Amino acid sequence: MQTLSTINTPALVLDRGIAARNMARMQGHLAGVAPGVLFRPHLKTAKSIAVADMLFGGGRHPITVSTLREAELFGAAGFTDILYAVGLSPQKIAPVQALREKGINLTVVTDNADMAAAIRAAAPDGSLPTLIELDVDDHRAGVRFDDGVALTHIAATLGPSFAGVMTHAGGSYALSDPEALAAAADAEAARAAAARRLLEQAGHPCRIVSIGSTPTGHAVRNLDGVTEFRAGVFMFGDLVMHGVGVCPLADIALSVLATVIGTYPERGLVIVDAGWMALSRDRGTSGQAVDQGYGLVCAADGTVLDDVIVVQANQEHGVIGVRPGAAARLPELKVGGRLRILPNHACATAAQHGCYEVVDTGSEAIAARWERFNGW
Repeated sequence: MQTLSTINTPALVLDRGIAARNMARMQGHLAGVAPGVLFRPHLKTAKSIAVADMLFGGGRHPITVSTLREAELFGAAGFTDILYAVGLSPQKIAPVQALREKGINLTVVTDNADMAAAIRAAAPDGSLPTLIELDVDDHRAGVRFDDGVALTHIAATLGPSFAGVMTHAGGSYALSDPEALAAAADAEAARAAAARRLLEQAGHPCRIVSIGSTPTGHAVRNLDGVTEFRAGVFMFGDLVMHGVGVCPLADIALSVLATVIGTYPERGLVIVDAGWMALSRDRGTSGQAVDQGYGLVCAADGTVLDDVIVVQANQEHGVIGVRPGAAARLPELKVGGRLRILPNHACATAAQHGCYEVVDTGSEAIAARWERFNGW
């Protein structure tokens, strides 16, 4: 049997006990807040049929994806109700239609009239259901939720393909106060519902109101007017979510297993075989109260080494040291020893790997190897 001591490194380790706990926590909270609202998990982080099976107990429920490759592979596995939650571009209309012809009920997204016109031209019969992306917090893409003129123009341009609205409260990632998170969550829901009212008052039935993020999912108190909620990284957790305040370190289910390849006690540094090719270059915690460098370091059993981080990452080398300004000491580590590194951003780190090495909480035995897929 393979163990964390024998597998090749770097490797992506998934503690399925922690992941199961995270899944149950989000599902339980949303069911308690609004049992009638559909939960449509985002599988852009997981990119794995096995993880989806774990999440749904083997069932085939509605999901969200961020690439057409995800839509294709999850669709082939029986997930046929899918939201492709990235703004559509003209060249992707034909591939989307091809997937729909295979029996995958794929819904798409746009935030502009040009794309709406292209969708209308390609599917004048309304056979390409489309959501208008809303901006509810000045975060990224989308039509302002209160811009009735723009919203109704896009809906009218889409014609029979118009199916509703969606938003992602990405601004919540910049928060950390529980009350601020709850307020952002409730505002996301209220603003999406307000956009729905504007559209319906203008004569455009709005069947779907889709919102969500992991921070707002844990904090939301009111989902009136919402039909479905999305969240993705909740199942794994990461250091950014820890900094936001919705994920204790003990709830981070993903880590990168690395091997010590050099020790430099005179410089207070250790080198491991996991650089940015294994960890990613994501520095999402750099703007938070605690900067975790390129990842927080743990012992091989998952015990956090206080204030020990990856201070620098080269392509295949991770440089481990004490967090600048901290009083901690670097533990004695030997060449060949193993460490686990918690990721800043689970999506970015997981994308560097082709499979999960699955372990059960408290065990070093590799219980399973679950394939994951990348690409667009």
